[in-house]
Amino acid sequence: MSAQTMTAVVHDRYGPPQVLRLEQVERPVPNDDEVLVRVRATTVNRTDCHVRAAKPFLWRFFGAGLVRPKQRQSGSDFAGEVVAVGDAVTTFAVGEHVFGTSGDRFGAHAELLCVRESALIAHKPADLTFEEGAAIADGALAALAILRHIDLREGQSIVVYGASGALGTAAVQLAKHHFGADVTAVCNTKAVELVRSLGADTVIDYTREDFTRSGERYDVVLDAVQKHSFRRSRRSLKPGSPYVATDLGFLWHVPLLALLTRWIGSRKVVFVLERPTRDDLALVRELIEQGRYRAVVDRTYRLEDVVEAATYVETGQKTGNVVLTVEPRTPRQ
Repeated sequence: MSAQTMTAVVHDRYGPPQVLRLEQVERPVPNDDEVLVRVRATTVNRTDCHVRAAKPFLWRFFGAGLVRPKQRQSGSDFAGEVVAVGDAVTTFAVGEHVFGTSGDRFGAHAELLCVRESALIAHKPADLTFEEGAAIADGALAALAILRHIDLREGQSIVVYGASGALGTAAVQLAKHHFGADVTAVCNTKAVELVRSLGADTVIDYTREDFTRSGERYDVVLDAVQKHSFRRSRRSLKPGSPYVATDLGFLWHVPLLALLTRWIGSRKVVFVLERPTRDDLALVRELIEQGRYRAVVDRTYRLEDVVEAATYVETGQKTGNVVLTVEPRTPRQ
């Protein structure tokens, strides 16, 4: 590896995890408004998998590339150390530890990443590991946008279905510790104690009990893994209450349902497309420092094991986040 290159995960075609590989690519150079981060940890999330596989096919029409990927480098969430800053950058300095997400610019599955100072990047809390820092942005920012959009109020009741994933673990904590809701979390057997420790008031093991048969009525049903449905959930909702869909990548009928239920029936289908802001990231950071939020890490892999990590994510059985660690390397002259 020369001083002008770095190691990154790339893919030149759509397909299964096996299309991913390590390659030496050109080392990025920060523009005046950018921060250069030496990535120490990153994640493999559902969006990474959707974009890499281009499933459903419609992903190709939304910037991913019709025939082949426009963005060869994968990954969005990151934590690491600032190694250079552009001339106009004032918020960050060399040597500081940061975390955040590159969003649809991707490129975080690499040794180095350029991020705009105005992007979703913040100083990492001192007592967080890099692995924990990388595991914050994906679930927390999405959950915060959803719960704020539906105007969740203190004392309201919410079901988080799929409460053990990245979005689910975030939604449980934010709904309870920030919005003050009464949280019923639905997950599998292995995650029951973890989800309870995150603050859920009631935890239901879906392998043993169907929450829709309890007779309870809730103010919100949030399907964090898109393995439930509005049809199955609607009788568990109070009149006027929303069922929140979260994975539109595979559910293109959801916008139609959202439109129909706006005018027909008393229960609503909702999906949220709001983009998170730096204020959102700052809020999550504050909650972490107050002990009211924590990142959940399931498994940790090395960057070179990205295929194995992505394969595991696609089983749909991960708890929280799957992290890739990026070991710093000394370039050969």
